[in-house]
Parts: sequence; C-alpha cells; structure tokens
Amino acid sequence: MTAPRALPAPHATPLDLGGRTALVTGAAGGIGRACALRLAAAGAEVRAVDRDAAGLETLVDAASDLEGAVEPHVLDLTDLDAAELAAAGTDVLVNNAGLQLVRPIEEFPPDVFHTVLTVMLEAPFRLIRGALPHMYGQGWGRIVNVSSVHGLRASAYKSAYVAAKHGLEGLSKTTALEGAPHGVTSNCVNPAYVRTPLVEKQIADQARAHGIPEERVLSEVMLRDSAVRRLIEPEEVAEAVAYLCGPQASFVTGTSLVLDGGWTAH
Repeated sequence: MTAPRALPAPHATPLDLGGRTALVTGAAGGIGRACALRLAAAGAEVRAVDRDAAGLETLVDAASDLEGAVEPHVLDLTDLDAAELAAAGTDVLVNNAGLQLVRPIEEFPPDVFHTVLTVMLEAPFRLIRGALPHMYGQGWGRIVNVSSVHGLRASAYKSAYVAAKHGLEGLSKTTALEGAPHGVTSNCVNPAYVRTPLVEKQIADQARAHGIPEERVLSEVMLRDSAVRRLIEPEEVAEAVAYLCGPQASFVTGTSLVLDGGWTAH
C-alpha cells in the first residue's frame, strides 16, 4: 500500500500557477474573460483565444496589474488546425467558447448546427489533442471544459447546444481516463444560466420559441427549474475552474462540477 499523499493545509494554500501557461477560449467576454483574469491573478501566463480582437484588448488592459499576464490570440475556432497548434505547450486548458441559437428542430439551420458542434465539440477535441503531448511529457496538466446544465439535461429548442454539451461531457470523461496515468485531470464545470452576453442575446429567441413576452423569459424559462432564482455571475464559474486547477483537486477527474442552483435536484 502506498503512503498517504501529504497535502498542504487548504486554508494556507492559495492557487499558485506561477510558471504555468493556461489557454482559455472565448476569453473576450463572459465566463472566458472571468477565467482568464482568475488564472492570471494566480500567476499563470494566459493565452486568451477569441475571434473578438477588441474584446481581447480590453481583457489585456484589465489584467495589467495581475501577477500573471494575458497574451491575446485572435482565432476563429472553426479553423481546427490552428486551434490544435495554439494549444501546444499549455499546462492548463479551459475550453469555454460557445454560441447559441434557439429554434425548433424543424426550423434549425443545418449550417448553424454544424458550426455549433464544430466550435463547441470538435474544437475542444483538437485543443485537447494539441495540449496533451506537453502535459504528458511533464506529468501534469489540467483540462477544464465549461459545459452547462444542458450537458446533463435537455431543453427544447436547443438541439445543437444540448448535443454539443452532451458530447463535451463524454469527451471530458474519456480524456480523464486516458490522462490519469500521466498526471492529467479533465473535468467539466456545469453552470445554469450565467449573466453573459450569450444569455442576454437569447432572450428574444426564447420568447419567440415559447410564445411569451421577453419580460417573462427569465422567470418562466431560464430560472423556472432553479431553486436559487438568480443568474450566476461569471466570476463564480471562474472560481470553480480555479478550484479544479489547484492541488486540493488532484483526485478530481472525469466528473462534472454542477453550479445550477438546484436545477438537477428535481
């Protein structure tokens, strides 16, 4: 039997990612921005990936006083070869980028379905593929996939998003099984509705799909199944991501950390 592993006292161990390189996708706003700032505050050198160059510039400015640094990488994740190359040499990978369209299946544009799965499932696969050789070589790595409560539950009118998130859950678990012998963990973080532009932009679509006024969407659709009746803040999700990168989470892999206000407790 192996000796117990000595861990530092949790209350005396702030997250220290000094000397580590982290890559965060969808980093120009919302959850991705919060994650990039949180990891930079822990000392990481953050590769901030997004197609929004202006948003990345504001992120760099916001990180100017942090211990780590943020390096902007303007990249469209539908360029899968470029995505894989961008992940080379990273110690921490946060797959966060996403997009949403709310439509019934019979009205859902096939090209949009394809794009959603490319950005939210195939690109994470390629990013993980690009990151693993370095992680395996050093015997340490952290992969955090920003999934959703929709990776565990379905909602009507979100066929592409739900399919992508369910696929991401499976990819994350497979990565965990393969990565464990090499010191690499892989987990999902599963928030419900977060206060982000992605959520704000879908209110009109939700109203149209459900046949209700926009002012009723938040209470009757988005927060209907949540025991805690509010939106989650991006910084709360970023703290969950940071936890999974810390020493106290070294035994946490292949799982989903649910931040859904009690949605899945029903």
